[in-house]
Amino acid sequence: MKKIRIHDLRHSHVSLLINMGFSALAIADRLGHESADITYRYAHLFPSVQDDMAKALNQGGREF
Repeated sequence: MKKIRIHDLRHSHVSLLINMGFSALAIADRLGHESADITYRYAHLFPSVQDDMAKALNQGGREF
């Protein structure tokens, strides 16, 4: 069985918060990151953000 490190739990926590829809800025504040740039290392976990922005722009800025 693979050992679970504290960092693994932290990563899971960030993944869950992203999945729940919290912003990178809010997550960075919770984790104590000096800036949201550090949180953006998890950018691959924000899969729908680009699609959501494109849909909103296609609808003239209205919420979809």
